[in-house]
Amino acid sequence: QVQLVESGGGLVQTGDSLRLSCAASGRTFNNYAMGWFRQAPGKERGFVATISWNGDTTYYADSVKGRFTISRDHAKNTIYLQMDSLKPEDTAAYYCAARTWPGTSDRDRDYNYWGQGTQVTVSS
Repeated sequence: QVQLVESGGGLVQTGDSLRLSCAASGRTFNNYAMGWFRQAPGKERGFVATISWNGDTTYYADSVKGRFTISRDHAKNTIYLQMDSLKPEDTAAYYCAARTWPGTSDRDRDYNYWGQGTQVTVSS
């Protein structure tokens, strides 16, 4: 069993930065690929970024490429999402997810564990 707890969300202005964290419990966390997804009001949950079990492979949605960076710290059982140059359209609840497979995926159905989410609001 893996439990995921996100933190770091908040209210910021256009152009600001935020760093989201996702702390994981469970001994096998380091063997899992991880991902970030987001859901805005009235919209379906969408892919943001994913990272392989060892951090060597990352993949981003086109809408965040060049602005967001996903990373992981095995010693802290934590993944991060550094978000720079934030835009109002980035406003959403952000969820981290764990996949019981070492390789990355941009499909939410490939992930087995989910956090409760953290809200990011970007004002114009």
